[in-house]
Amino acid sequence: MNIKHSILLRVRIAFLVAVLFVFAVIYRLVDIQMIEGDHWRQLAEESSLDYRTIKATRGSIYASGNDLLATSLPFYRLAFDPSLVDNKTFTSNIDSLSHLLSKYFRDHSSDYYKKKISEARQMKSRYLILNRELVNYQGRQEMLTWPIFRLGQMRGGVIFEKIDDRHRPFKKLAQRTIGRVNGDGKGVVGIEASFNDYLSGKNGEGLFQRVAGGNWKPVYASTDVRPVDGYDIHTTIDINLQDVAQNALLRALSTYQANYGAVVLMEVKTGEIKAISNLEKLESGNYAETYNFAIGTTNDPGSTFKLATMLALLESGKVELTDSVDTGDGTIEFFDGKLKLTDVKRGGYGKITVQDVFEKSSNVGIAKLVTEHFGDNPKEFVDLIKETGLGQPLGFQLLGEGEPYIKDPSDPSWSGSSLPWMSVGYETGLTPLQTLAFYNAVANDGKMIQPIIVKSINRANKPVEVFKPKVLNKKIASDETLQKLRLMLEGVVERGTAQNIKNEHYKIAGKTGTAQRLVNGRYMTQSYYASFAGYFPAEDPLYSCIVIIDNPRGWNRYGGDVSAPVFKEIADMIYAQNLDIHDSFTPQYTAANNGIFPVIRAGRLEELNELCNQLGISNYADEQASDWVRSSVNNNVVIWKKNHDNTGLVPNVEGMTLRDAVYILENIGLKVLASGSGRVKRQSVGAGVRATKGATIELELG
Repeated sequence: MNIKHSILLRVRIAFLVAVLFVFAVIYRLVDIQMIEGDHWRQLAEESSLDYRTIKATRGSIYASGNDLLATSLPFYRLAFDPSLVDNKTFTSNIDSLSHLLSKYFRDHSSDYYKKKISEARQMKSRYLILNRELVNYQGRQEMLTWPIFRLGQMRGGVIFEKIDDRHRPFKKLAQRTIGRVNGDGKGVVGIEASFNDYLSGKNGEGLFQRVAGGNWKPVYASTDVRPVDGYDIHTTIDINLQDVAQNALLRALSTYQANYGAVVLMEVKTGEIKAISNLEKLESGNYAETYNFAIGTTNDPGSTFKLATMLALLESGKVELTDSVDTGDGTIEFFDGKLKLTDVKRGGYGKITVQDVFEKSSNVGIAKLVTEHFGDNPKEFVDLIKETGLGQPLGFQLLGEGEPYIKDPSDPSWSGSSLPWMSVGYETGLTPLQTLAFYNAVANDGKMIQPIIVKSINRANKPVEVFKPKVLNKKIASDETLQKLRLMLEGVVERGTAQNIKNEHYKIAGKTGTAQRLVNGRYMTQSYYASFAGYFPAEDPLYSCIVIIDNPRGWNRYGGDVSAPVFKEIADMIYAQNLDIHDSFTPQYTAANNGIFPVIRAGRLEELNELCNQLGISNYADEQASDWVRSSVNNNVVIWKKNHDNTGLVPNVEGMTLRDAVYILENIGLKVLASGSGRVKRQSVGAGVRATKGATIELELG
């Protein structure tokens, strides 16, 4: 055999082997597709199926007026299974669907969407994400009316993957108290964390199929376990009061460039917290709610603790308010000169009464009284305070309550300076809320109640658990002692360290506090923790409140200068909005029922004076009266008192004629809408609020 034949033979053999191999591959393909196809498809499908968690919808958090504080809003990711649509439907509707997708998302042309869907259909894709932008509920409902999509998931192939997003309608209002959730939907702080087990609900389980790109598509099998949505939490927070409190605190912090501040407003009788705000200065210089200082941070309370000191002195029967105390030149030393206490007033107050000691917040006077009467038995002093409940945790509903601390003589760190130092609010640790609970008890006839911020846990508007105020101490002191404490608290505002918040409309009772800040184990002499705690109206207390501001800068850094005005701003707003706590007009005009006086309330002094003169009614203006006055009656004489200053604040126009009210209000740039007839009965914007030019104020006449 020559070489040519040998090569030809080898080529033929190689060709034959190649042909046999091709036929073998074709045979195997046909065998897999046609004969064993069902078996392999079943295995593939089974391997791509899995039971996966279906998350429950988290419950909502509500304010006291059913305003939403936090809720889970449903959003959807739009996907599509183009293989489910029949050819006729797909061909006749793909252009319309592509146009609607382009118009809705506004990111790509109609041709882009048509090409994207058509290519996925040709490749027999079972899962195509049409757009990564989430669609809200209204958008989902709109899309269900579109061509192809209106056929639903089984025939139209449309897939809406639900994704819940936590939403706070009031943004930063009470942000830290409401709390937040992490990426797994679990509450980590605030109400979200404290009531997470109720809010989170119970997840379900459903059958899903893995599709192209590693995504999972719900199969909706009969074996699915439906999730149980979370309970709703109804709080005691009043949105309007929360807004007032938070903004008042923010203004003060910004003015004094303080480190942080907190305010808590509570109903005296119920213990319901109506507003709570915590603001801390960020590196940017702005303020935000980062930590719940009102609940979690303990500090030396300073002079607000003197109320507890006076309770111990009075309850023990050791002093009377009229007793005298010699405060000397305003300095005193204890413990061999290791502790030196001074009063704010240079040169001291000299000899003053016990009541004056409290109202003027004399450190020297308080310390002398306590060391004189409890120096031989300091445990008696501490026990009298602890018996009230002060120094015990409140068991507050939110996680993270700070542990209170009141030093005891058995403490290894007790020294000769501890008793006088404690008497003025040092060597003691209390949270603002714990201090407020004590002041609230004084306002509440001695009954100390546990503050609450959650009223009920609801399922579909039906309460499943309701929280009632818990009494922590039925009586913190005798009625006689409580009466004296209330008298002194009123005196602080009338004559003492908080005279700057005294007003003629209603009485405030409270106590200022200015404590040196403890930094790295040392008390800083020029760095303060300023506070004010109290209640109002003093005659019939409805609300108690505490304001704390840490490290205010500037010349005026004391509690009376910094914290008390925040208290008053909140109290003024409540007074302006709550007509039930206003003094009635009627008592001032009892003589009118006997035919002596007509009902004259407010107006222009010149006109009212002329009217009374014509009627023969004795009247005169007091020294501070201006053009616009409000009337009062004393011994059958009408006295005109100043009613309005052109200070840029909304005046009190109640009781005025519409003409006078419109004149005053429009002169400060407000637009007036009036309804009814007669004199002004109510105004929609309370007196004392800063007037915004162009804003509208509604007047109700009657």
